[in-house]
Amino acid sequence: MTAANDREWASHMLGAAVIEVWSALPQDVQQKLFEQAVLTGQSGNEEKLRERLAKFLHDHHQRTAGISS
Repeated sequence: MTAANDREWASHMLGAAVIEVWSALPQDVQQKLFEQAVLTGQSGNEEKLRERLAKFLHDHHQRTAGISS
């Protein structure tokens, strides 16, 4: 397994874990993770990515701690 594969695997596993516990995370941690996800996305269209992530979180969690686009 290569370092790139290891990173992809770890990102997948940690990302899935964060999604599962999102509602239980403190608001400041949610905000940091949310902003880092937008920066990591490197889509060139941060606002669209921000809106998509916010919609996903609002659709899948009862408490999203006020994070919105």
